[in-house]
Amino acid sequence: MVEAEPIPQHVQEKIERVHTADLVVGVLADLDPSALAALCDALRALPRTPRIAVLRDDHSPDPSPSNSPAANNSSPFLVPWPLLSPDAPDTPMLNMSSAYQSVFAASEKLGARACCVIASNLDAPSPAWVRQLAQPLLAENVDLALPFYARHKFEGLVNSSIIAPLTRCLYGRQIHNPMGPDLGVSQRLYQKMLGADRSARNGGNRLHSIASLAPAALCDNLLVCEVYLGARIYAPTDWVNISSLIAEVLSPVFLDMERNAACWQRMRASLTVPALGDPVLISEDKGTVDIRRMVESFHLGNRDLGEIWGLVLPPSTLVELRKLARLPLEQFHMPDELWIRIVFDFALAHRLRTINRDHLLQSMTPLYMAWVASYAHDLEGAGAAAVDQRLERLSVAYETGKPYLVSRWRWPDRFNP
Repeated sequence: MVEAEPIPQHVQEKIERVHTADLVVGVLADLDPSALAALCDALRALPRTPRIAVLRDDHSPDPSPSNSPAANNSSPFLVPWPLLSPDAPDTPMLNMSSAYQSVFAASEKLGARACCVIASNLDAPSPAWVRQLAQPLLAENVDLALPFYARHKFEGLVNSSIIAPLTRCLYGRQIHNPMGPDLGVSQRLYQKMLGADRSARNGGNRLHSIASLAPAALCDNLLVCEVYLGARIYAPTDWVNISSLIAEVLSPVFLDMERNAACWQRMRASLTVPALGDPVLISEDKGTVDIRRMVESFHLGNRDLGEIWGLVLPPSTLVELRKLARLPLEQFHMPDELWIRIVFDFALAHRLRTINRDHLLQSMTPLYMAWVASYAHDLEGAGAAAVDQRLERLSVAYETGKPYLVSRWRWPDRFNP
């Protein structure tokens, strides 16, 4: 993780000039100078004119003087700060987590009441959405403001199929993007994250800032809200290397399940959280899924990974997977209940270190492909309302299946045939 000390001299001098800030905004997105200036203009419209420090990566070029929001030394102040390190040896997700921790450290140094992280480019006409993320932190004492992106059918599927419904099932709040990546954090919560990371570091088991934020807030009953934003612009899905993405994303989520077991086992039915702003409608869908390729990947995994799956999944699940493998392409369908039990059993195997954790999570890829193929079958030609209904059914199924997870977690040696 990026440490708050030592701070480069040019950064220290700028911090000393700023001295304090009400709000810190860490910009991880790749913004050109005019876009950065527009973002600062949007932040100036916040009520009561708070002092704002905008952190930009110190490798980024300076904005031109004409566009610089710091040209007259007024708020928002631009502060060079080490956010993303291109030479870091860690995986991209861990490097991203370090950047969040760096924003928290800068916020602590400036005594900020809140901070925001801007990591995405949105399909939006203006950067006013940044102000929408920040405002509830300053005006309504919200501790965690999470994005509610306008949803494309085939984008963000790891989140839609695992992260969001699992978080809802575990922690009892219906949030749609628990890992952001664009979000706002109160002083109370970012200080909690910094303290928890220091403690975890001493034990050799550091926190993942992105994955741990929502569970930390929900387990402490902090105030969480969602903010309606535009559609997030995703990079094209690299299906060839999807195994690495699944391992990077799920590992910290499953680690948090271990840390927070006493919390999530007490949770029952889920509740909604306040959603601020107006839903953003998308005019056209993006992306497609090659169903045949997804199913072929599942068949390959079913042939080659049976030994690993046999260590992780109970006999009843293995029988259902063999039945699934015999279905013709046009009838291929993985029931939500089967998919959910698979996710739960892989989380348990991760906890028990049944096999090497990276190998374990990568072996889940063909099963994820089978779910994606089934989801694509269900939604061929469907509109946005049908997508929301389909994912709501999946989330409800996660909650309905939670007793299975609790039972397996408490008595892991007992397979449930």
